[in-house]
Amino acid sequence: MTAETAQNAEMVVHGLEWTVKELFTYPNEFIYWTIQIVMYPFLTGLVAGAFVLSSLYHVFGQDDLKDIAKFSLLFSFALLLVAPMPLLFHLQQAQRNWEVMLTPHFTSAIAAFGMVFSVYMAIVASEIWFVHRKFFVEQVNDLRNKEGIGNAILRIIYSVLTLGAHDISDAALHKDERAVKMLAGIGIPVACFLHGYAGFIFGSVKANALWMTPLMPVIFIMSAIVSGIALCLLTFVLIMEWQKWQISRHGRRHWQMSADEVKGAEIDMVKKVSKYLIGFLVAAITLELLDLIFRGYTAVKSWDILRSVIYGKDFVNIFILQYTVGNLVPFILLLLPGLTVKRAVLSTLLVLFGVFMMRWNVVIGGQAFSLTFAGYMHYHLPIIPHNLETFKEGLFGALLMGGLPFFFFWIFNKVIPSLKYK
Repeated sequence: MTAETAQNAEMVVHGLEWTVKELFTYPNEFIYWTIQIVMYPFLTGLVAGAFVLSSLYHVFGQDDLKDIAKFSLLFSFALLLVAPMPLLFHLQQAQRNWEVMLTPHFTSAIAAFGMVFSVYMAIVASEIWFVHRKFFVEQVNDLRNKEGIGNAILRIIYSVLTLGAHDISDAALHKDERAVKMLAGIGIPVACFLHGYAGFIFGSVKANALWMTPLMPVIFIMSAIVSGIALCLLTFVLIMEWQKWQISRHGRRHWQMSADEVKGAEIDMVKKVSKYLIGFLVAAITLELLDLIFRGYTAVKSWDILRSVIYGKDFVNIFILQYTVGNLVPFILLLLPGLTVKRAVLSTLLVLFGVFMMRWNVVIGGQAFSLTFAGYMHYHLPIIPHNLETFKEGLFGALLMGGLPFFFFWIFNKVIPSLKYK
């Protein structure tokens, strides 16, 4: 094959550049679903988990989570905007994506995602509006007598955000609280369905022995809650650490709290949220191990090839990186008495890594064995891109998707402060 022919083949066959085959595989088999399809369920899981953390206060009245509830709600919306972007990056005809959102088709799982995503975005946006409506009105009133182009622009923005509802009496605010509670209650099952759909996509693929299990949606939902809580706690701690540094640098003149007070609020919130994180982490680990034991006990026809992948080819990814580093180690770190901020940061990082590896092992590991049941395929993540395809499906494409939620949250937080410490 000449160099020109090979280059043309790479342009035609998606997956040829990063797939390495071993033993007997079909000629048309490649690793089609790559890092972007790993990022997609990972990001949607963060959305669901962040929203559930917020709803623990709004719906279930967990007052100890009040300070982090507004923060996680706004962060969930920032994550929500990015959640479908990995799919758009992966699509070969991305310009047709809008048809999923506008053409209901109840027999298509992808179309169902479009409908659930639209409903969920409307719920989260509405809840954010009711939570912050009083703040919008107060800002309009405060900026009314201030001069300057910047203040005039902000006044217009906040005037638009009020949607003409300027009543902030006790009766009106009570109605807002009831609306928030109702929306959060509706949003919990919708958020779980949004991410459970990702597990449903994999679990309903009958041609893939590793994916086809009725537990897949439940496993995805539980690990989603774990990852969302971990990311919110990690981001919350980083923001508080930055604020402590700002206070120590500039003094307390522009801040409502001293550095010691911020430190106290920080460790207090870390201990509270870590209790919920431990509970959901136990549930997620239990479900994953239950699925693994069930597969080994039933030992269906495809178990031989699955066993060679789980206990052989992907042993390090599954049992060392996912279960040990990503689950067992942070579980022990969180259970040890005298939890510190540094240990909580390390634990949340490891939890996020473990959930990411779970997504990786499902998406990539599910494509590791050939449908011949006599061969394997290995995925080599493109590090240095040399064309658009290797950028989208490589390391830098994944980093772009992972960084966008923080960029959006930074913009939103400029208009809607999500923490009372400022």
